[in-house]
Amino acid sequence: MRPIRASEVGSYIYCARAWWYHQQGVESINQAEMTAGTELHRLHGRQVIASGLTRALALVLLLAALVLLVAFCTRQII
Repeated sequence: MRPIRASEVGSYIYCARAWWYHQQGVESINQAEMTAGTELHRLHGRQVIASGLTRALALVLLLAALVLLVAFCTRQII
């Protein structure tokens, strides 16, 4: 008995008939749409990574600004 992958379970839950066709080796007729969907997911993944990096950069810059503000205020008091 071969192991069942989580992606197979998800595919079966989404559409049992599509899962069965895949098991039989039948190619999907909407290859262009599937390719476009894959590219869309790849683009979205890049955007998620870019937004995370931008957020990290913003936090670093905010911390640097706060440090400079404290240094400036300390210098004005002394």
